[in-house]
Amino acid sequence: MSPTLHNGLAITVRPIRPDDKQRLARGHELMSPETQRLRYLMPKPRLTAAELRYLTEVDDRDHVALVAVADELPDATLGVGRFIRRRDRPDTAEFAIVIADEFQGLGLGSEIAEQLADAAVERGIRHFSATVLHENTAVRAVLARISRRLEYARWSDGSGELLYELKAA
Repeated sequence: MSPTLHNGLAITVRPIRPDDKQRLARGHELMSPETQRLRYLMPKPRLTAAELRYLTEVDDRDHVALVAVADELPDATLGVGRFIRRRDRPDTAEFAIVIADEFQGLGLGSEIAEQLADAAVERGIRHFSATVLHENTAVRAVLARISRRLEYARWSDGSGELLYELKAA
């Protein structure tokens, strides 16, 4: 069964594939400068070929990425989330997510994050860390929803390093 967003759109959340490079690049270009800034902590108008390789050619063990798509919008990337296991702390992974502007606030971020959390726990990951801008309350809310608790938050110069213990861990 495909999840349905609050606007009634049926979506599929699936693992990202190497052939998603162009879909991801197009979706990135459609993001507002503000959405790009919130995701990358700075303006990022386009992704390089090397970045597209890194973002789509994942090992599905230590680097897991999920993309949300809809049959009604075959060329669009609605959102993408990922985690990358930290080498220095294998029970922890860096979490990142971005949702296309027109699909924000419809439950898509929560759907992707929940599936990522489940995948992380299956792979022995108990914590998500994230670097976020203070005003990025949407990502902080999504992380709080999938977590048992916030273990620490260190803020400086408008951004923070956060560590959450996952609920399912």
